[in-house]
Amino acid sequence: MSRYERNMKMLSKEENSKLKSFKVCVIGCGGLGGYIIEMLGRLGIGRITAVDGDVFDESNLNRQLLSNCNNLGKRKAMEAKERMKLVNPEIEVQTITDRITEENILSVFSDQDVIIDAVDNIKTRFLIKDAAGKLNKPMVHGAIAGWYGQVSTIFPGEKTLEKIYPRKVEKGIEKELGNPSFTPALVASIEVSEVLKILLGRGELLRNKVLRIDLYDQVYMTLDM
Repeated sequence: MSRYERNMKMLSKEENSKLKSFKVCVIGCGGLGGYIIEMLGRLGIGRITAVDGDVFDESNLNRQLLSNCNNLGKRKAMEAKERMKLVNPEIEVQTITDRITEENILSVFSDQDVIIDAVDNIKTRFLIKDAAGKLNKPMVHGAIAGWYGQVSTIFPGEKTLEKIYPRKVEKGIEKELGNPSFTPALVASIEVSEVLKILLGRGELLRNKVLRIDLYDQVYMTLDM
């Protein structure tokens, strides 16, 4: 199919065809999540679960791909589904417009192949990590603030998130440093590349590592954790 012909060479036809059988859960449909869902759908990931209990407001317009002047006040997860109808109607998008909680998270994750962290608070990240671990699901973590971002891939039993956030304390750094349009796009791209490698079982992952990105000084460091 010509839709995916530019995936070829990088992926084999068999690998590309296999992508439609996978199910990926994206927690958060804002700055990171909007770009992630867009790229997963264009890549050909067959089933995407978009989870977000929030609605778009005007402050999202500077960086959140799924937001526009016509959908302010509308559910982010539902807008993700509408967007994918335009981009790739072959993709099935399941929407969850409730926030992730201890009560619902295991049922949301139960049939997923990979979980993607696109949230903006540490408490929810640990909730995601713990639930993914219980269900033996890999998780891809991403975070952004101003010129800076980070990505890590965490498999069940690994303590990378505890090492990144040893005190599990919200620092409010995102509000302090702001969020431009370009940082979410870059970090989301790296998260999606990690997801693809997990699903296809090839390439080197950021396991027990964290990629730290400084776009101000153009410094990229991979730290062992």
